Amino acid sequence: KVAEIEGIFVDEVSAIVETLNANTPFYQIEGRSLSEARRRVVFLKQVIEDMDGYKIFYYKGKPIAREEYVQILFRLTWYASDIDINREVNNGRGPVDFKASSGAKDKALVEFKLASNTRLEMNLENQVAIYERANQTPDSIKAIVHFSQTQHEKVKGILARLHLENSKNVILIDARDDNKPSASKA
Repeated sequence: KVAEIEGIFVDEVSAIVETLNANTPFYQIEGRSLSEARRRVVFLKQVIEDMDGYKIFYYKGKPIAREEYVQILFRLTWYASDIDINREVNNGRGPVDFKASSGAKDKALVEFKLASNTRLEMNLENQVAIYERANQTPDSIKAIVHFSQTQHEKVKGILARLHLENSKNVILIDARDDNKPSASKA
């Protein structure tokens, strides 16, 4: 009876697992951390652009934003998830803004930048790739917040030079206060 049960439950199930693993994506990890992180950045973008969230960055009509403020707001979006999120993770070569993970094989990085950053192009070209190597993941999101049309155009030019203008993992967040008319006046 033991041999019979072993044959049914061990040998047969092992064969099914091998078949599923070889012929289907059933056991493949899908990168839930990356998709979850992207959803949270897109939600933050929606709040800033469409729900007057940009107002938090202004005092007496002047932008007062720092990357730290954007990071704190992003952290507030991280709720009701089994994906772990950690800020300023330093696995070598400096701290990345956020690391989202669900185990060693499913992790993604999120780096926020302000368009006003004088080293933005260099950071987009090199910094995140270094963080990816240090954290052993190819998955990352770069979110860039801009506060003027000039900054927006600067970022678009940088993205074009770096061939990132169509990347779904580069998300621009428009925090301008001058292009948000009331819906009744739009």
